[in-house]
Parts: sequence; structure tokens; C-alpha cells
Amino acid sequence: MFLKSIEVQGFKSFANKILFEFNDGITGIVGPNGSGKSNVAEAVRWVLGEQSAKQLRGTSMQDVIFAGTQNRKPQGYAYVAITLDNSDHSLPIDYDEVTVSRRVYRSGESEYLMNGSSCRLRDINELFYDTGIGKEGYSIIGQGQIDKILSGKPEDRRELFDEAAGIVKFKKRKNIAQKKLEDEQQNLVRVNDILSELEKQVGPLEEQSKKAREYLNLKEQLKNLDMQSFHLENKVQKEKLMEVENNISVVTGNLEEERKHSEELQSHYDELAEKISHVDAGLEKSRESLSASHLARESMEGQIKVLEEQIHTEEASEEHVQGRMSAIETELSEKKQQKADFTHQKGEINESLDALDDRQGM
Repeated sequence: MFLKSIEVQGFKSFANKILFEFNDGITGIVGPNGSGKSNVAEAVRWVLGEQSAKQLRGTSMQDVIFAGTQNRKPQGYAYVAITLDNSDHSLPIDYDEVTVSRRVYRSGESEYLMNGSSCRLRDINELFYDTGIGKEGYSIIGQGQIDKILSGKPEDRRELFDEAAGIVKFKKRKNIAQKKLEDEQQNLVRVNDILSELEKQVGPLEEQSKKAREYLNLKEQLKNLDMQSFHLENKVQKEKLMEVENNISVVTGNLEEERKHSEELQSHYDELAEKISHVDAGLEKSRESLSASHLARESMEGQIKVLEEQIHTEEASEEHVQGRMSAIETELSEKKQQKADFTHQKGEINESLDALDDRQGM
């Protein structure tokens, strides 16, 4: 297993995408101070999971993103990928070549990739256990790292020696197993507490169970009684329904008879209305005839009065009456005859009026 290439873009001073390729033998990166030599080693530490910005000579993880210059805009993200030859399968993965990459954005979001697939930091750490390549491994010694190792705490040096001895993986597994045992012990304590609490509740729960069984029995009895009551009520309602249906049938028959009777009455009423209309027409004609008779009677009475006035005049004028006596007597007899005729007609007219008044009174 050996390092084949490092791809960097937007990380610290590497604004443009740059690819470092490593062949067999020893490869050195040289340059003056400030040229970014240490940034290459820090890029490797960062892609392998370094979480401390102080170890990368920054105050926050966004400091690893290219900040820009007077002539260039700042980058929105930093990206580093390392490719390792795994033809000897030193890494426990079924690939002859392994590419691990990391990307971080200014928003704080980040992601890890292994051969292009998203993965967890834990997967990367487990992949490089006991290989010396991890961020705390002895294969990556940064600027001032040797002095830090020599002057550091024994516990820090112990981690480096464990990595070289190849027991980090087992210690990590041991720590994980111990953590799980502690968690299970805590769970066991909680289970015992729960059991103890449940044992205290056994007596009350048993009493509640008896009451619950009694309640269920009573509930079942109530259910049966409700069903019986429902059946009885249903039977009564059916009988009432039959009675109502019979009443509806009777009422429907009566209603039909009343409807027919109403139609007959309406027909008889229409006939009577027609007869009344004819009678009204006859009455109107009779009224008109009566009015004409009244006018004729009034005219005849006027003529009679005129004749009577003439008679009185003739009688008052005896000098003239004497000379015309014979003629007047003749004319008088004729007038009397006419008067008799007019009187007779007046009587007939009065009889007709009385008859009409009697008919109107009916």
C-alpha cells in the first residue's frame, strides 16, 4: 500500500485544482517559506478526519477554505481527495485502489466520500486503524510534531506507540465493547428498578385485575341485557310499525274516497255555477225589460195626466165645452177606453214586476 495522489481544490492557499502524483521511491515537496508546503500535510490530515481547527493552524473549520486575494474571489468550499494503492489489500476493503475525499462549505455543511460513495467519519477511521495513516498516525508528522510528541504527555505518546504496534483497532473495539457493557449495565439497573417498582405494584394490580375481571363480567351481562332489550324494543317497534302501516293504508283509502267525493262536489259546484250564471243573465234581461216597462208606464201615466189635465181644462171651460160636447163625449169615451186599456196594461205590468220581484226573492 502506498500513496498514489493527492487532489486539492479550494483548501487554504490552493485556490485552483491541483493534483500531486507520487511514484515509487521518495517524493519531496520543496519551496521557500510561505509557499504552502505544510498545507499539503494538513490537507492529508484534514481529509483523514481532523476535527480540530487549531491543529490546522486556524480558529474555525471555515478557515481551511481559500479566503481570496485582491485579484481572486474567495472559494465557496474546500475539497481534498487522497488515492491509495491497495493492491496488497492492506486496507480491509475489496478495492485495489481507495480514494477518500472530504468537502466542506462555508455554511458549515461537510461530507465524506469513499470511492465516490457517501460515508461516515467513523468508517474512515475504522478503515485506517493500525495502518499508521490516520490523522493521529505516525505516518503523518507535521511541522513541530516531533517536538510535541517528545514533550507531550505519556498518554499522547502511548497513542502513537499503540498505532505503530497495531493494537489501536483492538483498543477501540475494547472501548466500544466496554461502553456497550456500561450501557447494558445501566439498562440492567433500570430494568431492576422497573422490576422492583412492578413488584410493589403486584398487589394493587392484582386487586385491580379482580375488579377488572368483575367489571368485564358485568359488562358482558350488561351487553346481553342490552341485546335482549334491543330485541324486545325491536319487536315492539315492528308491531307499532305494522299498526302504523295499517293506519296509513286505511287513511290512504279514506283519502282516495274523499278525493273522489271532492271531485264530485267540484263538478256539482261547477254545474251550479253555470246555472247561476244563466239565471243571472236572465235576471239581467228581466231587469232591462222591467226598466223598459217602468219607462213605458211612466210615459203612459204622463199621457194620462196630460189627458186628465185636458179633461179638467175642458170641464173648466164650460162655454167651450157646451159647443163641443158631443164631440168631446165621443172623444172622451175613446179616451176612457184608452185609459181602461192603459190601466189594464198597467195591471199586467205590475203583475209582471211582482212576479219578477218574487223570483228575485227566491
